[in-house]
Amino acid sequence: MEIHVATTATTSNRNLIGGEWVAARSGKTFTSTSPANRDDVIGEFAASSREDVDAAVAAAKAAYPAWSMMPAPKRGEILFKVARILNEHKEDLSRLLTREMGKVLPEARGDVQEAIDVAYYMAGEGRRLFGYTVPSEMPDKFAMAIRKPIGVAAIIAPWNFPIAIPAWKLFPALISGNTAVMKPASDTPACMIRFTELLLEGGIPEGVVNVVTGSGNDVGHPLVEHPDVKLISFTGHTETGVDISSRAAKTLKRVSLELGGKNPIVIWADADLDLALDSVIWSAFGTSGQRCTAASRIVVHRSIHDEFVQMLHKRAAALVLGDGLLETTDVGPVINDKALERIGGYVEIGQKEAELVVGGNPARDGELAKGSFFEPTVFAEVKGDARIAQEEIFGPVTAVIPVDSWDEAVRVVNSVQYGLSTSLFTNDVNLAFRSIRDFDSGLGYVNHGTIGAEAHLPFGGTKATGNGHREVGQSALDFYTEWKSVYIDYSGKLQRAQIDMEFIDQD
Repeated sequence: MEIHVATTATTSNRNLIGGEWVAARSGKTFTSTSPANRDDVIGEFAASSREDVDAAVAAAKAAYPAWSMMPAPKRGEILFKVARILNEHKEDLSRLLTREMGKVLPEARGDVQEAIDVAYYMAGEGRRLFGYTVPSEMPDKFAMAIRKPIGVAAIIAPWNFPIAIPAWKLFPALISGNTAVMKPASDTPACMIRFTELLLEGGIPEGVVNVVTGSGNDVGHPLVEHPDVKLISFTGHTETGVDISSRAAKTLKRVSLELGGKNPIVIWADADLDLALDSVIWSAFGTSGQRCTAASRIVVHRSIHDEFVQMLHKRAAALVLGDGLLETTDVGPVINDKALERIGGYVEIGQKEAELVVGGNPARDGELAKGSFFEPTVFAEVKGDARIAQEEIFGPVTAVIPVDSWDEAVRVVNSVQYGLSTSLFTNDVNLAFRSIRDFDSGLGYVNHGTIGAEAHLPFGGTKATGNGHREVGQSALDFYTEWKSVYIDYSGKLQRAQIDMEFIDQD
């Protein structure tokens, strides 16, 4: 088994294919700019096409035999080194992330830390990757189930967590013995390029990880449809996920989808309102509301509705917009002007459906005019079936919905097409356990906001949030491995399962 370690020397406008940094076959590039300042050009990146995808998949396929045959503990040692290198470069990687994506620096550090955590966790799985043994129903026969790698994985990553989510997808794929072709979002290619440079520094062999930058049409579609791609992991818009699933179904590829969310925080009459308020501010306006787990619905018992809305109004109005690299900034920009327009459109809809409490406008004062900033926005007296309470906005907008009873709260929580994250604030242990039972979601929190998932537990949702697979934790390995059932008969004679049972000697 011969494995070569790839070079880390690169320029920003190149793809990583087979261990080499190469320009797009067409020679074309596209520009990435900072959402906090459109004049801040991050770099020029390869505008790739089908030919580049074909080369990357071929490289991943060629690397697969040696990588999959490497003992899993050895693969784990490489991921341990990757984790250490990511930790050493946490600050510069976080600053690049803030500059290119916009989230405030403390959040960017959390994004990178998530990748570090997943690297350490999945490195440990190299000495587990548990299968299992069970008793056979026949004498002198051994039965076990083992995990096997599958092949080339296509990893299509979003822009809102440009380091953490690629790590969620890549590290379980690698520890399982698969190779990968990664496509970053067009808004955050620099983050993935730098992330990949650090992977190579950690000793990832040539061809095991490949990166192709470019648009969804020019790179995403050929990658999804490529006959040598066996697995696809995608996080992004629901419509795109449905399209990917349809394309992949033609060749029976395994597909994992993490899609939309419309996540509620339920605040009951007995709740600690100060704690609930802190969590709402963090969950609704962290990452400028651009999280799949963002709290875009606040379901409040009517007896405390007015008091809580006043508290929320005061805190939201005091949040400081600005460049995420500045220590004084509470809320950074949204990803681009297209997002700014979409959010503004939903605010117009909301003003016809409910009471606008605070915000509601793009922020264009002074330096903010150079970027894509939107004021933290709160609506009150929102009905559960209003569009702003039903549709994913993906911006710093939240809707406060009053309810009179637990049954009504459950109906409101479960009335949307998504089921990612739910939260309940209460001091009633009975309600806490009812929320676990009654709220239809993949993540459930009590006295905690809707964000804060950890690397060693499954991440994913129900309904239109995805297609049933889970990221991170041991559950991620079920997507990236095949189960193989093995039977070893050492009886020296024909034994027919389910037929010869009655003839087994009972003495």
